[in-house]
Amino acid sequence: MTDTEKGGDPLIGEDWEAERQQLRSELGTRMKSVRQACGFTLEVAAQRTGLALSTIHKIENGRVSPSYENLVRIARAYDIGMERLFSADHDAHQTTRLTVTRAGQGRKVRSKNFEYEVLCNALAEKKIIPLVTKVEQRPPLKREELESHDGEETLYVLSGRVELTVEHYETVILEPGDCAYFDSTIKHGLRAVDDTETKVFWACTYIDVDK
Repeated sequence: MTDTEKGGDPLIGEDWEAERQQLRSELGTRMKSVRQACGFTLEVAAQRTGLALSTIHKIENGRVSPSYENLVRIARAYDIGMERLFSADHDAHQTTRLTVTRAGQGRKVRSKNFEYEVLCNALAEKKIIPLVTKVEQRPPLKREELESHDGEETLYVLSGRVELTVEHYETVILEPGDCAYFDSTIKHGLRAVDDTETKVFWACTYIDVDK
């Protein structure tokens, strides 16, 4: 049975795949520009991040989507605020301490299992990265799919239901209006439970408080 016979629109899937590839390409281009601005070769970048050189090369060329953990590792290795990876025209010397993002106007970034809308991107060197995140439905998470990184994070469910897995704790199901806060250094993962649009407001600490 075709998508049309099922009542679906085959163009929707095609349009999303094209948009996903564009997001990958734009992020890769920005990451390459930032690396070059730092004066790092691919070899140096691989050494500093702990990622394989081929992985960085594929990310920069839009062939793969980096996980959130790898985005954190790259930004830390380049000694920059994560917002530098999300904005082509970001001014590293901005001193403003107030910025507003209107509804739907955040920078879209596609990661491995999520689509992030990065909010308040104009404020440099933030200690908290605010995101509205579209969470994908996928099978129950395996241990090797969990990630960990420095910092802490909190999420608030806006729509749909999500399953939050944090190592050493029982898996929990969060519904709209539910909130969770956890230590990011513990392996964790998130997935949508239902085949409906699932979004969360997600805030992650990034820069050390004493930096």
